[in-house]
Parts: sequence; structure tokens; C-alpha cells
Amino acid sequence: MSFDPENVNLTSADPAEVVCYLQLGSNEYDGRLGQRVAALFVILVVSTAGTFFPVIAVKMPKLRIPHYVYLFARYFGAGVIIATAFVHLMDPAYGEIGPDSCVGMTGNWASYSWPPAIILVSVMSIFLMDFAAERYVAKKYDLHHEPQCSHDGIEGAITTGHGHLHSADQEVQDAPKDTVDSYYPTESLDKDSIAQEKEAMAVERSFRQQIAAFLILEFGVIFHSVIIGLTLGTAGDEFSTLFPVIVFHQTFEGLGIGARLSTIPLPPSFKWLPWVLCAAYGLTTPIAIAVGLGVRHTYSDSTFTANIVSGVLDSISAGILIYTGLVELLARDFLFNSNRMNDSNGRLTFMIVCTLLGAGVMALLGKWA
Repeated sequence: MSFDPENVNLTSADPAEVVCYLQLGSNEYDGRLGQRVAALFVILVVSTAGTFFPVIAVKMPKLRIPHYVYLFARYFGAGVIIATAFVHLMDPAYGEIGPDSCVGMTGNWASYSWPPAIILVSVMSIFLMDFAAERYVAKKYDLHHEPQCSHDGIEGAITTGHGHLHSADQEVQDAPKDTVDSYYPTESLDKDSIAQEKEAMAVERSFRQQIAAFLILEFGVIFHSVIIGLTLGTAGDEFSTLFPVIVFHQTFEGLGIGARLSTIPLPPSFKWLPWVLCAAYGLTTPIAIAVGLGVRHTYSDSTFTANIVSGVLDSISAGILIYTGLVELLARDFLFNSNRMNDSNGRLTFMIVCTLLGAGVMALLGKWA
């Protein structure tokens, strides 16, 4: 017997059928096409600018961007990314495929609480990929121990006007002597050539250690940006509230992405990479908005299939951002960076406050989007 929403006996009705009916919604698109097209271009500009800003601050020190402006962008963005994982990804995933959702009460989805399971698998998968990348680099360069990686050299490039990586120099100093000597036989190279090749080796090694984790981070953020764009393109009455929230969200999430990218040393053959990765983030949400507008009369984010897709993607993205946010953006930069502990109390306080502020503001925005 099919479910009749006009005649429901709450004592005998299947709770899953009731919940599915209540959650089922049609497309809420209510016109305002001009405003939505304008929103597409506004988000394109602000998200791209936010992502490029930290990279430009490092690559073009002649612009004389104040060092504390860069620090604010970097650590505020880190807080935004962490809050995004918990508030803007994990919580929606429970609403889409959690135990109290239509999907979570149906079939095999009802046999287990899938959001935390998918998040756990995502976290452990990223850990294994990160570990494999670190192991590969260690084996490739025949390292007997793992040196600390510092980003201070890159931050210093903004104020000192040079782009040399102090961390790269430190890594070469920390590397085993026999490893360095095996790469640079003194019989055939003069001292300047040896120094240049040592620095090149350190840059390449640091790049290989960090780029995999960054690509994973951007992958998780882009997943989320696609869903945001589709939602904004087909939103109804909440469009007026959703638009400014998403503008803020994409801008400061972009700052976090760009700031993380700006700390990665690049070999000469990869100098183009930051510009491509920044552009990819800036374009993702506008393209998704355009897709949403293209299917605005047929797409609904409340269907059973849409909830499964969104819930799984949100759970995967949450796991990615939880791992990269806590490990890559916080632990490695604060706890496992010995040079960080030599910073002044004022500077450390500023960085921590910026991180907490970014997380707090982004968590607050979860009330609306």
C-alpha cells in the first residue's frame, strides 16, 4: 500500500515514509535571474581575489604588503577551513544521510550511522596518503631522519624582499652529510654551484612533501564549493541571505587555500602551479552556480538521490578538511615547528587569535548557510 500523506495514522505509519515525505521538496527557484547572474560574477571576483592575495603577497614582495596583513589572511583562513569541516560539512551530512534523515531510515542506510563512518574512512585514507608521500620523499632522498619544515622563510620574503627559503637551507643542514655529499661531489663543482644545487634539492624535497597534502585539501574544498554553487543557483526565498554568507565563506576559505599554497616552495618547473590552483578554486563555485541556473527548473537538492550524493560528498570533504586543518594547518605550523616557539609572544598571540576568530565567525555563519 502506497503512502498517503492525506491520511496518516501516526501510530502505525512507517516513520521513514513520514520523514521522506516531509523532507521531499521541489525546486525552490523563484526567478531573480539577473541577481543570480550578478552573484556568479561577484563570487568569481571575491573568491579568486581572496585565493590569489596570499600568493601574490609572497611572490611580489615589492608590493610591500604589511606582514601582519599576510599573517591575518593566513591564520584567519586556517580557522575558516577548520570550522567549515565541522559546521558546514559534518552537520549537513547528518541531515542528508544521518540516522534521522529520509535516507538514513531507508534500506541499508538504516543499518548504520554512515556520516561518521565515511568521515573516519576519509581521515584515515588521507593519513595513509600523507604518510606514503612522506615515506616516498624520505626514500628518494635517502634521509635517515625527518627534519622540521618551517614556513618562516616564506613569511620573511614579504618583509625582507627576497624569496629564498630559510627552511630549505635548514633542511639541507639537517640532512645527513653523506646524503648531501653524494649529490654534490666537490671534485666537479665549485662552491657556488654546490650551494645552488643544495638549495634546489631542498626546495624540491620540501615541495614533494607538501604538495600532496595541499592538493587533497583543495580537492575537499572544491567538493564543497560545487554543492554551494548548485544551492545558490536554485535557492528560493533564502537567496537574499545565502548570497552574502557565501560571498564571505568563499572569500575567506580562499584565503586559507591561498595562504597554505603560498608556504609551499616551488621548483622552477612548477612556478605556474599556484596560479592554476588558485584559478581552479575561484572558478569552481561560479561554474556550479551557472550549472544550477541551467537546471533551475528540474534540479532539486531535496530528492533521495541528491541527498545521498550530497551526504557522501559532504562526509568525504569533512574528513579531508578535518585532517588537513588540524594536522597540516595547526599541528605542523604551531606544535611541530620548533622555530615557531621562538616567535614573540605578541606575534604568536596574534596568529592564534586570528585562527580562533576565523573559526568562530565561520561557525556563526552556519546559522544561515
